[in-house]
Amino acid sequence: MDSTKETKPYRDQQRIATLRSSIASLEAKHARLEADLASVTTQLKDNPNTTCERYTQLLHEYNDIKDVGQGLMGLLADARGVRQIEVEKEFGVSEED
Repeated sequence: MDSTKETKPYRDQQRIATLRSSIASLEAKHARLEADLASVTTQLKDNPNTTCERYTQLLHEYNDIKDVGQGLMGLLADARGVRQIEVEKEFGVSEED
């Protein structure tokens, strides 16, 4: 009988055993990661989606207030007959604001 034919089933069994071991290792790692995620999630003050929604809402409010402020400084600059940047400097508004 050919020795190649006899060793093929043995090699296949070894590969299957290796794959099963790898799967078991990955499943254990997955379980650890899920546990870590659950632990971190319980430490959060709010649900991440709630936090993102709140942040977005605050950002919109900030932008609205900033637009009103810039509009008022523009009106003030027009009334004084100066450039808006001069009014902004007077009120301590920089380019980064």
